[in-house]
Amino acid sequence: MKISEKLINRIKYKHPWEKFYGRRKMKVPEMSLYEYLYKCNENNLDSVAINYFGKKITYRSFFKDIDTCARALRSQGIREGDVVSLCMANVPEAVISFYAINKIGAISNMIHPLSAEEEIKKSLITTKSVMLITINVSYKKVKNIIEDTSVYKSVIVSPKDSMPFLLGVGYYLTEDRKVSIPTNSEKFMTWKGFMEKGLNYGGNVLVKRAKDQACVILHSGGTTGEPKNILLSNGNINVVVKQAKILLPDTNSTDSMLSILPLFHCFGLVECIHFPLCIGASVILVPKFDAKRFDKLITKYRPTIIPGVPTLFEAMLSNDHMENVDMSNVKYVVSGGDSLNAEKNDAINKFLKKHKCHHNIIQGYGMTETSGGCVFGGLGSDILGSVGIPLPGNEVKIVKIDDHEEASFGEVGEIMITGPTVMMGYLNNEGATNEILEKDRKGKVWVHTGDLGYLNEDGVLFFVQRLKRMLIVSGYNVYPSHIEEVLMKHPAIDACGVIGIPHPYKVQVPKAFIVLKSDVKETAVLRQDIKEYCKKNLAVYMMPKEFVFKESLPKTMIGKIDYKNLKD
Repeated sequence: MKISEKLINRIKYKHPWEKFYGRRKMKVPEMSLYEYLYKCNENNLDSVAINYFGKKITYRSFFKDIDTCARALRSQGIREGDVVSLCMANVPEAVISFYAINKIGAISNMIHPLSAEEEIKKSLITTKSVMLITINVSYKKVKNIIEDTSVYKSVIVSPKDSMPFLLGVGYYLTEDRKVSIPTNSEKFMTWKGFMEKGLNYGGNVLVKRAKDQACVILHSGGTTGEPKNILLSNGNINVVVKQAKILLPDTNSTDSMLSILPLFHCFGLVECIHFPLCIGASVILVPKFDAKRFDKLITKYRPTIIPGVPTLFEAMLSNDHMENVDMSNVKYVVSGGDSLNAEKNDAINKFLKKHKCHHNIIQGYGMTETSGGCVFGGLGSDILGSVGIPLPGNEVKIVKIDDHEEASFGEVGEIMITGPTVMMGYLNNEGATNEILEKDRKGKVWVHTGDLGYLNEDGVLFFVQRLKRMLIVSGYNVYPSHIEEVLMKHPAIDACGVIGIPHPYKVQVPKAFIVLKSDVKETAVLRQDIKEYCKKNLAVYMMPKEFVFKESLPKTMIGKIDYKNLKD
């Protein structure tokens, strides 16, 4: 009697997705991010680590700069366990600082440089940051709130600091002169002045940190919609490198990755910075993405790996200048941050084929609470419409919404994830941590993703929709409840509701419905005041695209705002 392949796989493998890469037990590196990075590149020091506007920084120079920065941090009193905030764009100084902070055993807190003043202030306070390294365009906001925090020293970085000379001069004349920045003082330092402190600091600065010790704080709204500080360990991030090497077997030190996604974004930091650097590849840093110049990036730098969010690939499809661009050297095109529907996925594949790329786009799935992508469409698991298989060492299960029993193959339910990439927890928020993390009888910790999906018989995951009322704006998680909370603090507003509306490039944008207090009249001055209030208290990508003023908001039978009615 002939035994079916499916039956053989069921006997051979514990999980159906293991047939794609075999049974593997992932051993998490017993070291810090910095130590693992150095170990991976100690025999690769003359290769290019960072390419920034054509200026190439070798691994030898990169590690030297990290050491100088680590000494500069020590000279300013930063010690093991301290939190240093990075409010930075994708510039070399940001990457150098991140690893230097890790080298001395401190913890990085990543802040979006477009965050509003109050958001920066809150992040610095809740993480108890003692130092801030920020891009100069955020200096004005920082200056207004820094005295209300425990930060005693701020370092100001300009995008021109690492640019080739002539380009740097041009940037200064066109951009930097518009930005007011301080000279070196007790509270503020330039990057150059800061690094000079490191040159004069002696002694050993390397602090050994374990795999289960914290290394970075990233940010997400969690399942409740309230912004939270997510604590990831060295092991959480280092193991992603080992996992990704298995699902992307053709990657090596000859590769170059186009790193457009920002390093304050988990996907950008883990998959677009730490992973390529740990395989000895070159990272092409892009501090500000211009969709109209996407063709120039591809033509000039010839990257072999292009990761991005759906917004980026929308721009690629609609860029007329991409018509004659040759992409034959591209090994992998990876999409994360949000799911691509089957129609858009197919359109991108046809585009890649037309431009001589021999590979289809690969989707990934994950969240900051799982250290970014924990499911990936590699090794032939990239079925159209799916998001792939769990990275080796990770597990996915689908549970029914009503009773949380495990669902059958093909049955839609909540996606739950476990594995070595699961976060340590939300910083100083045990209640919220317990809501999203669940330990089973075997001691495994599972993440409630708040997303709906299903597994096919091969263990390939299909994302359906979000359970939580969350928007994806240009790849960033935006929580309507947070926008509503900010709006409700305006003295003229009595009630409000925020929904997402479609956008041709950003996928979604927020739209706010506002009810004014009975003694307040709607005027052009008031509308402008509310918009200015939002600009001050919300990040740029959180700003409502539209403001609609109404007499009342629709309600459900139990008195809650009827968001479905608002959308209709």
